[in-house]
Amino acid sequence: MALKKSELYSSLWASCDELRGGMDASQYKDYVLVLLFIKYISDKYAGVHYAPIKIPKGASFQDMVALKGKPDIGDQINKKITAPLAKANRQLSQSDFPDFNDAAKLGSGKEMVDRLTNLIAIFENKALDFSKNRAEGDDILGDAYEYLMRHFATESGKSKGQFYTPAEVSRVIAQILGIRQAKTSSDTTVYDPTCGSGSLLLKVVDEARTPVTLSGQEKDAATSGLARMNMILHNNPTALIVQGNTLTDPKFKDGDSLKTFDYVVANPPFSDKRWSTGLNPLNDPHERFKPFGVPPGKQGDYAYLLHIVRSLKSTGTGACILPHGVLFRGNAEADIRRNLVRKGYIKGIIGLPANLFYGTGIPACIVVIDKKDARARKGIFMIDASAGYMKDGNKNRLRAMDIHKIVDVFNRQLEIPKYSRMVSFTEIEKNEFNLNLPRYIDSQQAEDLQDIAGHLRGGIPNRDIDALEKYWAVLPHLKSALFDPLRENYSQLSILQAQLKQTIYEHPEFVAFTERMNAVFAAWRDKSAGTLKALKAGCHPKEVIAALAEDILAHYASKPLIDKYDVYQHLMDYWAETMQDDCYLIAADGWKAETYRIIEKDKKGKEKDKGWACDLVPKALIVARYFAKEQEAINQLQAELESVTARMNELEEEHGGEEGAFAELEKISKANVVARLEELKSENEEVPAEEKAMLEEWLKLANEESEIKKKLKETEAGLDAKAYAQYPKLSEKEIKTLVVDDKWLAALEAAIHGEMDRISQALTQRVKELAERYATPLPHMTCRVAELEAKVNRHLERMGFVWK
Repeated sequence: MALKKSELYSSLWASCDELRGGMDASQYKDYVLVLLFIKYISDKYAGVHYAPIKIPKGASFQDMVALKGKPDIGDQINKKITAPLAKANRQLSQSDFPDFNDAAKLGSGKEMVDRLTNLIAIFENKALDFSKNRAEGDDILGDAYEYLMRHFATESGKSKGQFYTPAEVSRVIAQILGIRQAKTSSDTTVYDPTCGSGSLLLKVVDEARTPVTLSGQEKDAATSGLARMNMILHNNPTALIVQGNTLTDPKFKDGDSLKTFDYVVANPPFSDKRWSTGLNPLNDPHERFKPFGVPPGKQGDYAYLLHIVRSLKSTGTGACILPHGVLFRGNAEADIRRNLVRKGYIKGIIGLPANLFYGTGIPACIVVIDKKDARARKGIFMIDASAGYMKDGNKNRLRAMDIHKIVDVFNRQLEIPKYSRMVSFTEIEKNEFNLNLPRYIDSQQAEDLQDIAGHLRGGIPNRDIDALEKYWAVLPHLKSALFDPLRENYSQLSILQAQLKQTIYEHPEFVAFTERMNAVFAAWRDKSAGTLKALKAGCHPKEVIAALAEDILAHYASKPLIDKYDVYQHLMDYWAETMQDDCYLIAADGWKAETYRIIEKDKKGKEKDKGWACDLVPKALIVARYFAKEQEAINQLQAELESVTARMNELEEEHGGEEGAFAELEKISKANVVARLEELKSENEEVPAEEKAMLEEWLKLANEESEIKKKLKETEAGLDAKAYAQYPKLSEKEIKTLVVDDKWLAALEAAIHGEMDRISQALTQRVKELAERYATPLPHMTCRVAELEAKVNRHLERMGFVWK
């Protein structure tokens, strides 16, 4: 049974986290990620001649497994595994590997032996066999590395999570650079001057249609080691990652000049206060600051941006993540900004939501540099995407729909009110080259104004009703079904507030609209079903979802009242939750619906059989399609059982007090009730007939309950056996119908249909809010207050409290 991709990641994280003990996440990650790396290169390259990574004899993961439990395990890993690997491969160095014999971090004696032994055991998981990483291009391992890195960044706290740029932001940058549309080759160069663990570079490579040449520089030794391994894990073993400070000691040069690249991307440290340590900016040998100005001593943001500008070819494109301050801060930075704008180098600015990055909560922006069309440029394209995100723990995160919208809008230069626009240089100059986004894009929601005349005299302002024009354009007669004119410029509800939801939902125009939208989905479903059923073993899940997603976006473009990005998000959510794992199963094994036993170990290590399952075709699908009658019988029995149990609970509630029939019983159980009835028979005194009858009724119900439970258990076992026996009989065609029609498309239909409910709810909510707001005019309120005051005064008089 193949382990699901998503489960593989979470089980890896859970196991590793459990062994962490008190160690800081930022240090512990080095051990975990290095082990994953050694496992991967051993599986992929051990014994392979001419491999890009050489595995010396005795230095593979299997040799590491042989060291488990040895008292000197840490020292042996250093000497026999990591040292030979570093020596045999020029792209690795000993400083890339942590010290596996460090007692301060791993504990000493038995603690170290146990921890390293258990860590190695995690990576012996059969699901982590990378020797036949069949879904090429769908890099399970690289993604696992990324998953672990993201969790370590989250756990590392403020200053130590900076080695990782959130994948969603990296994806935006990679997709707005234009590398996918470009004619690339191995001569195309991509560079990141502050590359961290390399995730941003790798996202750019993913977008390129051919292999390209990667270069990166990183100040921190351990992080540059992670980046080198990350490159190898993602099948880019030729990438060149060097360690050093990019500003004081840039490593990529042509002779004495800085080397220039086709694409440069970066997420430098925000507002680096020590950027100029060891550097004389006025006499910079690489002349990065000369034409534009020297950044202030305590703010290094423009130092990195100017390094990027200098490192770009005259036809090059770059993108840099910077704090918002670079857009509006004054003095030296204002001069640099003005010079950059005048040169025409800034193609675009994208404002991102706050709290996206590890290590800081401040909002950032992406500044896009493009030298190629600098002279012809007439303005800067700006996007304010700060409102599109989801909460994820204590961070914010871009959703799939947010990424897609930013990329679509930027690449097509679409102007959307309150979101994006092309701002001319003339306008920028009028604003003294201040590029702060709110000056150019008013993304504030329109204020919901209170109408004084409406409060004084009652009535809903027509202005507020007209503001719902997008609904009335589609449902023109619904407006007159909800409102009657009251006086000039004011209307009133023509129905009771309680009838609002029903009136909207059942209105012929809304019903017709819902049917039209259902037909829109049906057309997409019929078209997609064929494509999905044509998937075969060896398919690329990432390509499958990319094509499907673009198709659904195009299909829902310009449909009224429904946002295509909301529909797209439903698809992407379902992909992440279920469909992705299914596609990986199909990519690995084809359309096979094989069951497996669920074996769980208890704390003593004893195995328990918890039944069976099938991931691709869950039991519920088989039951629904082939055994609906049997399921109906089970539902009937469950309903009977609930009814009997509810009646028993009622009796216990009713007669459970101190005086009640159950008061004598220590615990209400069958045995105790039988014993009590025997007792009552033998007692001479007169027993109330009611008590006896009630106990007998309870006992009758309890017997009924037992009978139904027994029957239910037998029926469920029978259905379970029938369903289990059905799997081997399934043809490939039937499996495809079950997975594509009954599982994937049915789930998507339900989710997308929910959008119709959201539309009706949003309209209902707004109309209700307006009706309640102006329901009681001020004179009515004043009269009501006077009435209540008089009432209170009369009560007070009767009580003897009177005052003038």
